Amino acid sequence: MQFSIQREALLKPLQQVVGVVERRQTLPVLANLLVKVADGKVSMTGTDLEVEMIATTTADKLVDGEITIPARKLFDIVRALPDGAQIDLKFNGDRVAMNAGRSRFTLATLPATEFPTIDEIELVERVTLPEEVLRDLMERTAFAMANQDVRYYLNGMLLDLQEHTLRCVATDGHRLALKETKLDSKVSTRRQIIIPRKGVNELIGLFETGDGQIELEFGRNHLRVRRGDVVFTSKLIDGRFPDYEAVIPLGADKHATLDREALRGALQRAAILSNEKYRGVKLELSPGKLRIVAHNPEQEEAVEEVEAETPVSDLAVGFNVGYLLDALGALRGEKARLNLRDAQSSCLVQEDDSDQARHVIMPLRL
Repeated sequence: MQFSIQREALLKPLQQVVGVVERRQTLPVLANLLVKVADGKVSMTGTDLEVEMIATTTADKLVDGEITIPARKLFDIVRALPDGAQIDLKFNGDRVAMNAGRSRFTLATLPATEFPTIDEIELVERVTLPEEVLRDLMERTAFAMANQDVRYYLNGMLLDLQEHTLRCVATDGHRLALKETKLDSKVSTRRQIIIPRKGVNELIGLFETGDGQIELEFGRNHLRVRRGDVVFTSKLIDGRFPDYEAVIPLGADKHATLDREALRGALQRAAILSNEKYRGVKLELSPGKLRIVAHNPEQEEAVEEVEAETPVSDLAVGFNVGYLLDALGALRGEKARLNLRDAQSSCLVQEDDSDQARHVIMPLRL
């Protein structure tokens, strides 16, 4: 196996796949990338047995073959080479020789036969949508995923596919984020899959700006995403996601519309004097304004007032200020709307002119 390639043409696919490789792993071969030359192209595969990423690029002086090379070392060498360097890589015996100008490197290898790859997935549904749309869906909900929760099905993101709609939903049990988009084509059957947290983060890191298309392939145990020269595959979490629609408060008849940035600024300032453990702030609604109050064990207090379009009077509810700030940061537009029912119910945070993004935050007792 051998090929010749310019540094930049090799660096981009390496950047895409190296993040999947864990620094600590149980199998030595998982620290390596599978480098394969076939059909006139060079492909690189990284995996941690849960997530797999394959990136393909073109090169010159190709000789077919495959071998695994230490991922981090290969990436660090290519990244450290000067711009425009021409790299010649050749496998010989049990070593890979890599030459670039006056630089010479020899890397250890492991047989390609030891490298675990994900087989063809059993396809049950395929959806195509603009890359920027999927990126927006995932970026604006990922923050609400749980992290190492014993309820393992919360440590990921739900993709809910139904008729003409795709929803991304995440929750950690204290707050919920939902964003949906319309699809051009109708799907045959409603499907719900849970992508693990690492898969979500790797996928978000893969997205680029532009008008490209993404192809989602829903399998029984995997999700495969195709974009240009990159193929991403993730195992799914085998569990039942909570009935998230039941969490969205119905009958929340007390509304307040506020300037989103003004509200964020007030909450950020109040948060400085909130209790470091619970981070609670009290929202007090009265006609035309929202009052934000924060206390801490040192008897310090912060009070902020923000203009609000609301007729509500004498309603006070406590919330985690970090959850409020995360929800507001995931919204777009100038105005945000808070929907409440009473002092014990959760708060639904939305954009004033759209219900495609919905954020639910559970109350705190202060």
